[in-house]
Amino acid sequence: MCRWMAYQGDSVYLESLLFEQEHSLIHQSLSAKKSEVTVNADGFGLGWYDERDEPGFYHEILPAWSDCNLKSLAKHIKSGLFFAHVRASTGTATNRSNCHPFGYKNWLFMHNGQIGDYETLRWQLDRLIPEYLYNERRGATDSEVIFLLMVANGLEKNPEKAISDTISQILNLMAQRNITEPFRFTAILSNGTEMFAIRFSSDDHAPSLYCKEFEKHIVIGSEPLDLSSDGWALIPQGHMARIKNNKYQVEALPNLMKMTA
Repeated sequence: MCRWMAYQGDSVYLESLLFEQEHSLIHQSLSAKKSEVTVNADGFGLGWYDERDEPGFYHEILPAWSDCNLKSLAKHIKSGLFFAHVRASTGTATNRSNCHPFGYKNWLFMHNGQIGDYETLRWQLDRLIPEYLYNERRGATDSEVIFLLMVANGLEKNPEKAISDTISQILNLMAQRNITEPFRFTAILSNGTEMFAIRFSSDDHAPSLYCKEFEKHIVIGSEPLDLSSDGWALIPQGHMARIKNNKYQVEALPNLMKMTA
C-alpha cells in the first residue's frame, strides 16, 4: 500500500514536512508503520500550489529516499498547500505516468488502495470515462480512472456528490461482475482552496488515514508524522474530512455505508 500526506496552512518549505519530521513521508517510504507493505519504492510524486492557478508537479520512478533532486526541490519550494505520495505498486508498471498525484485543471488527487480484481474491470472502467476526458488518461492505474470518473461525475461543481457517485458506480460494476475482492479507497483531492479526504472500503479494512490540526496548519495522511501519534485523529472508515482554513470537519458517507452494510 502507498503512503501519502497533504498539508494546508502557512507557506513552508516542503523539506520541513517531507524530511525533517520524526516519521516523515520519506521515513515512511522506508519503514511504514500502518501498512502491511513497509517499503514504498515504486516512485513518488509532489503536487503543490503557488501563485499560479494550476498546481505544479514532480514525478520520479526512483525511491523517494534516493533522489537528490527531490531533496533540492523540497529545500527551495514553498507552498501553503501541497501533496506528496510514495508508491507501492499493486500491479501496474513503475513509470512517471503512474505516479501520484494526478491533476486536472486546478485539481489534485492522490490515492492509497485498489479496486478489487481491477484487471477484470479495466476495459469497462475505461469506457466510463467520457470522450472529452479520455485524453487526460496518461497512465494505467485504477487511481487515475477513479479521479477522471470523479471529474466526469461533477467534481468541479459538487465534490461530495461526485466522490460518492463514483465510488457507488465502481461498487455497482463490481457487483455486476461478482467480484468479491474489496475496493479499498483512502484518497484526497484539492482545488487549491479546500481539501477532501476520504477513508472507505467495501470490507472492514480501509487503509489508515490520520489528521492533526496545528496552530497555523493542518496535516492529513496515511500515518502520523511522529512516532508517538499524540494528537493525531484517525478518520473513521466510511467518512470524509473536508479541510478548509486549516480546520477539518468529518462527515459520514451514508449511501456508501448502506451499500457495504
